[in-house]
Amino acid sequence: MEQTDKPKKFKLNTKIIRNLVMIALVFTAGAIIGSKHPNFLNDLRNEKSVQKQSLPNKLDYKEVEEIYSMLKANYDGQLDIGKLQDGLKEGLVKAAGDPYTEYLNAQESKDFDEALNGSFEGIGAELGKDKQAIVIISPIAGFPAAKAGLKPKDIIAEINGENALDLNIDEAVQKIRGPKGTMVKLGIIRDGKKLDFEITRAQITIPSVTSKVVNGNIGVIKISRYSDDTVELATKYANELKDKGAKGIILDLRGNPGGLLDAAVGVSNLWLENGQTILQEKRDNVVEKTFFAEGEPILSGIPTVVLIDEGSASASEITAGALKDNGAAVLIGQKSYGKGSVQEVLNLGFGGELKVTVARWYTPKGINIDKEGLQPDQKVGFSEADAKAKRDPQQDAAIKYLNR
Repeated sequence: MEQTDKPKKFKLNTKIIRNLVMIALVFTAGAIIGSKHPNFLNDLRNEKSVQKQSLPNKLDYKEVEEIYSMLKANYDGQLDIGKLQDGLKEGLVKAAGDPYTEYLNAQESKDFDEALNGSFEGIGAELGKDKQAIVIISPIAGFPAAKAGLKPKDIIAEINGENALDLNIDEAVQKIRGPKGTMVKLGIIRDGKKLDFEITRAQITIPSVTSKVVNGNIGVIKISRYSDDTVELATKYANELKDKGAKGIILDLRGNPGGLLDAAVGVSNLWLENGQTILQEKRDNVVEKTFFAEGEPILSGIPTVVLIDEGSASASEITAGALKDNGAAVLIGQKSYGKGSVQEVLNLGFGGELKVTVARWYTPKGINIDKEGLQPDQKVGFSEADAKAKRDPQQDAAIKYLNR
C-alpha cells in the first residue's frame, strides 16, 4: 500500500495502491488498482454515478451539528476537534459495511507509504478483518510474529491489555507498530482459547521475491507480497531458472497477503500464453474488464506447482487461480484465505486517502473466491511439529509431484 506521488502504473501507482496494510509489513489483504488505467477507472466512475443517482448530492449535517453542540456543552472532559472530525469521516466510510473500504487520515497515509517503501519496525505479520475482529492473515517467516508462534486466522482480542475486537485494521496497525526493541502484548483467541504473547518489535526488511534451486533441478520462486518490484524480480528469476535447465518450478505463495493487481497480472504472464484470461472484474455481476496474458511466457510448458495456504490472499489468489484455471499449474497446500475484491486508493484534498472497493474479481472460469478461498488440488498440511523440526511437507509434496 502506498501513496505519494510516484510513477503510476496501471492499476496503481504506488500511491494508488496499497492492498494491504502493514504493521511492519502488515498489509490489509487486497488487490489494488490506481489511476494509470484512466479509461477503466473513468468507466467505473461513470457507472457508479448512474447507479447512485438515487443518492443525494450532499448529506444533511443538521443532526450531526446538533449532536456536536450537545457534546460540546455537556461532555465532562477535553474534546479534540481533529479526532472528532476524523471520527465523522471514519464513521461515514465504515457505514458502507465493507471491511476493505476505509478512510485513512494523513498520518495513516504516511504510514502506508513508509510501509511499502522500505524497512519497517514492527512484528512482521499481515492483518485482515473477519467480521468485527482483526485477524492474523499470515506471520512473516523469520520475524518476531512468526517466531513468537502467531498463526493465520488467530484473532487479536487485546493489544497491550486493551480490547481490540472493535478496532479497524489501521487502528490495530497503529497500536501494534512501534520502535524496534520495544515490546507489544497481544491477547489472541485461537480455537476458542485465549493465549497471551509478548513480542519484541524489530526492523523488518523483506524482498518481495526470492529464488533458489532444490532437489538438484527444481526452481523455487517465493513471492512474499505483490509490490512495485515484484514483476521485475520474478522475471529475472524465471530467466535464471530456465537458463539453468530447471525441470520444474515451485511458485511459493504461502503467507502472501496480496498487493498490487498489476503485479499479480504480470507474474501470471510468465506462464500464460498471449490471450489467455487471467481474471475478470465485475460490478453488480456485470463484467467491467477482462485481463488477458501478454508478453513473453518464459515459463510456459515447464511443469509448475503453486503452494498456497490460509495466508495466501487476494493478489496471490489471482495468480494461483489464473494458473490453475488455465492448466498451467496445480495447487498444493491448504485452502487459501478468500478475498475476492479490488480496492482503489483515492487521494483526498486535505491529505487523507479513501481506500474503496470498486469491483469483485473472478478467476478465468468465473469463480469469485471471496470468503471461500481456492481449494488445492492436493491438500497437504504443515504442522507446528513440522516447523519445529524444520520440515516442509508441502514443498516435499511439490517436489514429488514434479519428479513423477
